[in-house]
Amino acid sequence: MSQQTPAGGQWNSGHASRNVPRHEGAGMAHGGTVFAAVLLSLSGALGILQGIGAIAEDDVYTRVGNYVFEFDLTAWGWIHLILGIVVLLTAVGLFKGANWARAAGICLAGLSVIANFLWLPYQPWWAITLLAIDVFIIWALCSSWSHTTE
Repeated sequence: MSQQTPAGGQWNSGHASRNVPRHEGAGMAHGGTVFAAVLLSLSGALGILQGIGAIAEDDVYTRVGNYVFEFDLTAWGWIHLILGIVVLLTAVGLFKGANWARAAGICLAGLSVIANFLWLPYQPWWAITLLAIDVFIIWALCSSWSHTTE
């Protein structure tokens, strides 16, 4: 037996004691979350490789111009390496369906946006690509967040 919800969805009465709203776009939202987890793990792995490349050899990256925000390339390497490891671990938690991983994924993707924006002088096209991936991750994780209470 299903009834209409105020938002236009239908109530799913899996248990007699509680009704949980079921929306028609729930499958797409779950798919967006899985795709965001895949992109989050890709972003973490690429951040790790980016960090290793910056730490190992200072001649791998060249700066395009002078900017206000300047760090030593080795410092940027450690920032990307640590952020990449934490992002990759968060992606594993997101694959397991943990709500803490969803919130952490949004925060870490936001930090990655800031780090890649500041990374623009070293690798502009790479940074813009990762900016776009991180913005999609934030959108997918925020738009598919379940607002039901258990």
